[in-house]
Amino acid sequence: MYLPRIIPCLDVRHGRVVKGVNFLDLSDNGDPVELAERYAATGADELVWLDIVATVEDLELATDLIRRARQGVDIPLTVGGGIRTVGQVGALLDAGADKVSINSQALAEPDLIGRVAKRWGSQCMVVAIDAQREGDHWQVYSHGGRSRTDWELGAWLKRAEQEGAGEFLLTSMDADGTRRGYDLPMLSFARSLIHRPQIASGGAGSIDDLENAIRHGEDALLIASILHQGDTDLPHIKEALIQRGVAVRWPI
Repeated sequence: MYLPRIIPCLDVRHGRVVKGVNFLDLSDNGDPVELAERYAATGADELVWLDIVATVEDLELATDLIRRARQGVDIPLTVGGGIRTVGQVGALLDAGADKVSINSQALAEPDLIGRVAKRWGSQCMVVAIDAQREGDHWQVYSHGGRSRTDWELGAWLKRAEQEGAGEFLLTSMDADGTRRGYDLPMLSFARSLIHRPQIASGGAGSIDDLENAIRHGEDALLIASILHQGDTDLPHIKEALIQRGVAVRWPI
């Protein structure tokens, strides 16, 4: 039986982990390498590391930090933020990433998805999507939620999958950092259109939220605030889910 993945997310800004609400009001939550090692050692199934300002500020990829993190992390590591070329993908994989996450550049250059998938396999190519509700649909945004695109969520999901996306990291801008639960309607809509795995992102604030999402059909959950700010830890999350009859990957 396939068991859901619990995936801590490290949103990195200028070498520090930050977290905000609806992509705004960022607070410092610590050193990314230290947090990556801690989460890997205490039960994370995978890790996602996103440089949230690399695209906006046109920064170089922090391969030195990824290389340091890889030394203390023995679980799958997805890295994203500021990736614009196939060469940069190669540099991140050489530094220790297992998968790459591309958002803004994929929107600007959809065939980049296929070129990465063709060279390293679709399992390496994660397409990250930030979407916000607008009336009866969800609109896709780029550049860390700063720029509205012409893509409606459903159309972009289909296009990205056709190009070769192996997985989707789907963040609800409405739910991000609110701790009011995942955007289940948006996630259901996306899951009805694609055949690749999706990682639910945005809104986790309690064990109830994780349980609801898993029972709702999500098989990979991104968490951030509840870990970074000390509300709970991974062993407690997994123990609580098991006690509620939710199967997760265990032992840690």
